[in-house]
Amino acid sequence: MGTYEKKKKAIGIFNSYGIPLTGNRKNANFYEELKMDKIFVDGLIFELEYQLNKELEAEQISKLQSPSELLSVLI
Repeated sequence: MGTYEKKKKAIGIFNSYGIPLTGNRKNANFYEELKMDKIFVDGLIFELEYQLNKELEAEQISKLQSPSELLSVLI
């Protein structure tokens, strides 16, 4: 799967969670600005890992705070 296809899938998953990747929202903190519970962030990360066939280390996951950080690690 190429980078374009990965980005397209990731954008679709973020949109399904109500997170647009435009403007300042892509840099918004999951917990403070987007008001997401940890369980939903974990679900988002799991779904992205599954769809993009990439597994992240637990140490990496604990450091992720925004959609742009998550995308940069996955793609």
